[in-house]
Amino acid sequence: MGKVLAVCISEKKGTQKKPVPEITLKEDWGIVGDAHAGHWHRQVSLLAFEKIDEFRKKGAEVDFGAFGENIVCEGFDLKTLPVGTRFRIGDCLLELSQIGKACHSHCEIYKVMGDCIMPREGVFTVVLKGGVVRPGMEIEMVEPDPARPFTAAVITLSDRASQGIYEDKSGPEIKRILEEKGYQVVEQFVLPDGKPRLMVELSRLADQRQVNVIFTTGGTGFSERDQTPEATKEVSDREVPGIGEALRAYSMQFTKNAILSRQTAGIRKKTLIINMPGSPKACREDLEYLLPSLEHGIGILRGTATD
Repeated sequence: MGKVLAVCISEKKGTQKKPVPEITLKEDWGIVGDAHAGHWHRQVSLLAFEKIDEFRKKGAEVDFGAFGENIVCEGFDLKTLPVGTRFRIGDCLLELSQIGKACHSHCEIYKVMGDCIMPREGVFTVVLKGGVVRPGMEIEMVEPDPARPFTAAVITLSDRASQGIYEDKSGPEIKRILEEKGYQVVEQFVLPDGKPRLMVELSRLADQRQVNVIFTTGGTGFSERDQTPEATKEVSDREVPGIGEALRAYSMQFTKNAILSRQTAGIRKKTLIINMPGSPKACREDLEYLLPSLEHGIGILRGTATD
C-alpha cells in the first residue's frame, strides 16, 4: 500500500502545477480542469515523494507540482513497475501507460540545478475509473493482468508518405490485421526514411511505453535511404535473425524479388521489433504466416509464457 501526499494541477500548459485540496478524475480523460487531460495515454502523472525528497537534499527548493506531477505518492519505486500496473485510489482506478518522458525543453528546475527527475522518475497513467482523489488517501497497487492483450505499435517508413505525397496504406493494413487478431495497437504513425528518428521512436516505444511488439513497414530495400534494418540492429540488445529469414523464404513463393529484402528482427529489453515489407499485399502475406508463431515468443518476453 502507498499513500497520496499531494494532488496538483495546472489550468494552462506551460505553467507550473500547484497543489489543490482535491482532484476529480474522469474516465478516459484525466483530471477535470487540468491542461494535460485528454484522450491520450498521458492523462495523469505520478511522482514518488522519496525521489522529490532526495532531490531536495541536494539543495533544491521545490514545491509539490514543480516537476509537472499530478499526484505525489509514497511507498512505490514507480519507474521499476511494468506498464499495465494499476493503482486503486478510493473509487478511482489508474493504469500505468508510460515510464518517464523525453525532455524537449529544459524546465526552470533543470536550469538552476542542472537536473530534473521527472523525465526518468515520473510515470504516466490513464484513468480507467473516475472519482475524487485527496491527499491522505491510500493507494493499492494491482499487478498487470497476465491475460491482458498484447500491445503493438506500427511505424511506416516512407519519405513520400511522410510528406503527404501519397497515402500510407501498409501501416493501417497492419493495424487492422493486428486488431482483428486481438492485439491492442497503441500507436501507428509515419516517419521519413532513414535511421535517426526511427531509432528514437523504437527506443521510446520499447523503454517508455514497453510495447510488446513493434512492426515497421518499409525501408528494407537497396535505396540509400532504406535503413530500417540498420536502425533496428542499433537499438536492439539481441537479434532474432530467424524471423527475417523465414519471412523471406515464405515470400519467395509469391515473388522472386523477396530475395532482395533485408528485413530483420531484434529484441530491445522486453520488446520485439520486426521489419515488414513496404507493400500492403506483402504485409498481409507475411502477417498471415508470422502471427500464429509469434504469440509464444511475445509471451516469453512479457513473462506470461514459459519455454
